[in-house]
Amino acid sequence: MDRQSPQVLSTIAAPERRHAAGVVNRVSQLIGGTPLLELLRTRFGSRILLKLEQNNPTGSAKIRMARQMLDEAEQQGLLAPGGWVIESTSGNTGMGLALLAAERGYRFTAVVDHHAAKDKLRAMQAFGAELIYVNEDGGDSLATADREALAERIAAEQGAYWTEQHNNPANGNGYTYVAEELLDALGRDITHLIGAVGTGGSLFGTARALKSRLPLLRTIGIEPEGSIAFGGPGGPYYQSGTGTPPGAEIGALVDYELLDEGLKVSDRQAFNTARYVARKYALLVGGSGGGVLYQAIKRIETAPPGSTFVVLICDGGEKYLDTVFNDDWMNERDLIDASVGVELDGMLAQLTGQAAERA
Repeated sequence: MDRQSPQVLSTIAAPERRHAAGVVNRVSQLIGGTPLLELLRTRFGSRILLKLEQNNPTGSAKIRMARQMLDEAEQQGLLAPGGWVIESTSGNTGMGLALLAAERGYRFTAVVDHHAAKDKLRAMQAFGAELIYVNEDGGDSLATADREALAERIAAEQGAYWTEQHNNPANGNGYTYVAEELLDALGRDITHLIGAVGTGGSLFGTARALKSRLPLLRTIGIEPEGSIAFGGPGGPYYQSGTGTPPGAEIGALVDYELLDEGLKVSDRQAFNTARYVARKYALLVGGSGGGVLYQAIKRIETAPPGSTFVVLICDGGEKYLDTVFNDDWMNERDLIDASVGVELDGMLAQLTGQAAERA
């Protein structure tokens, strides 16, 4: 499939901005303008700022790239009015495409597996999406390669447009606007950008645009233990919407030239950090967001004083109330680990110079 180069941004129409008075006439006009939250300021003058992408419609960053993929497909004549869109998705991309398909009058089919959070699947159906499962036995294993193969086959045989998020440059292009928002808010103060790596679009799309203005910016990618993008043995993991499981192809948007550090995080570290943040900071973040925060808190200790870490929080925790924030689900998978909270207490006490206090 002919894709537009990720560097060619000047020919891509900028998304419509919110009306000046704050009144819009389409839900997609609410995309972007997400807030920054200072989670931590250390005694060394460093800080962790969270880019809260759950404030987008559908509660995720992925709607940015979903819109960009449709915009570019329309501009390139790959998607006609009333057309049919198909994508392999673990949930958030599918939710974004489902919302936009409903708004623009497209048919949308999501190829999914039971690994996806049930609330994401229900939300896609609420927007009118058709769901096709690749593991009808109901197991919650991640089946990325099978999903993509099925989406590709349906597109080829039945004429649907496959957005192919893992290899579509429009995915990365959609996050140019995240970089613009960060530069507008922080100027040249950003020293580190840290985020989860799944398709690679959010982290590397943002990093590419930032590094053109901030050449000393350090980009830190986080993937689950068991993911293969940063090397090491592959294996199963429960973190949703992130990583590259064994057997799946590493996406073309994972740009190693932009990556300064690639770190891994276990399901226990990720999920128990998300639960800790909910109790200590009254903030619900998704499981992958918990993993990114865990590594950001660890990594900032060795950063130069006065560093500013911008952490991309790609979705909120509301979609994971049946999983990450459900004691029964966590216990069934032996994922509850109180030592993670103790470790975080100690790290935060060291960073702030205050006595540790259990949340």
